Amino acid sequence: MPRTLVTIALFIASGFTTVAICTSAQADEARWYKGNLHTHSLWSDGNDFPEMIVDWYVQHDYDFLSLSDHNILSRGEKWVGEEQALKRGAIDGLKRYRARFGDEWVETREKAPPAETPNAAKTIEIRLKTLEEFSPLFDKPGEFLMIQAEEITDHFGSLPIHINANNIVELIRPLGGASVRETIANNLIAVQQQSQRVGQPILAHLNHPNFGYAVTAEDMAAVVQEKFFEVYNGHPDVHQLGDETRAGIERMWDIANTIRIADMKHPPLYGLGADDSHHYFGNRGASTGRGWVMVRATELTPEALIRSMEAGDFYASSGVTLTSHAFDSEKKTLSISIAGEEGVDYVIEFIGTPIDYDKASQAVVDKNGKEITATRTYSADVGKVLAKVAGTSATYELTGKELYVRAVVTSTKKHWNPSFDGQTEQAWTQPVGWKL
Repeated sequence: MPRTLVTIALFIASGFTTVAICTSAQADEARWYKGNLHTHSLWSDGNDFPEMIVDWYVQHDYDFLSLSDHNILSRGEKWVGEEQALKRGAIDGLKRYRARFGDEWVETREKAPPAETPNAAKTIEIRLKTLEEFSPLFDKPGEFLMIQAEEITDHFGSLPIHINANNIVELIRPLGGASVRETIANNLIAVQQQSQRVGQPILAHLNHPNFGYAVTAEDMAAVVQEKFFEVYNGHPDVHQLGDETRAGIERMWDIANTIRIADMKHPPLYGLGADDSHHYFGNRGASTGRGWVMVRATELTPEALIRSMEAGDFYASSGVTLTSHAFDSEKKTLSISIAGEEGVDYVIEFIGTPIDYDKASQAVVDKNGKEITATRTYSADVGKVLAKVAGTSATYELTGKELYVRAVVTSTKKHWNPSFDGQTEQAWTQPVGWKL
């Protein structure tokens, strides 16, 4: 993957997105790191062993990875039956595991049949290795990093509310709440409190807001503890594009950020890409290599990666690689450059909302005219295309009349492992040019 040296670092100060020119020494240290922050294994509802999963990401040139299983950390003693993985779609999982890591590494035991079926065959159980045990197989300073994580899996009524906490130290039990917004806030506050208590940065982000159509753009805007969310999640069941009555995820991003900046005088949300992988045998279901983040940092440590992401110095991707992107606050320009592939065409769109946008919105109703729980319908001013450029580089000069500007790159290259019909590779940069 590209290891482009850069001379510009982004940070936030006094409510403005600004830039700082790095020293030559700092520029020499900065590079892009590719990572996935949302992954599942047999520790919860994935269908493969953690070492096998990590090995896939290492072999496919990722630099960092989080195993974020549901309401559990990869620690303590846990045994799983071979049939458990098979029921989830594993194919010769134990055989592959032994072939890759050897009989001495793989621990198994036989389990007697239950008393009510004494003539049933014995089953094989496999002990899951802990993060402390398997991470030394892969961790290499400056080359690959495992980050401890948890998907805090909560709900409000029947609506799923999931928060990923990366670089977590202690398990956080779902806290619930009296509403969707309170449920999100309570869990984010718990992450913040742990971070302060242990003296370690923890990156928390809202997962797949359209999963179960649980979270609206207005909910995303309202929870001020929320800083990050998944603008692209590779699970096929998260309704990435929405439907005939509900907004797609990217549209929700613009609505939420418009509300935050214009009405709440609050910083916008930053968007991540993630696999949310559960399945590792072919490309069925929620499989690997669909979405990730590219983070520009001075070193491959959780602290450096989180610091860069907090500053917005990263982008989300489902395949497109950027060689550079920078916002110059003095020139008021957002510049994008793409590592183009031969035979592939690219369109760069600069998206934003004008300061004097039409604020009209309408509730979404069903066929009987009854309002449903959904993101409201807003005018075309919200998240409008401010400029569109074909090619591998473009610069947009802000006029001062935008609440914010972000860029999305769309290629003509079909995604090798699509999560929805007709998907092509894309990349999304973070909103810039905003002020409170």
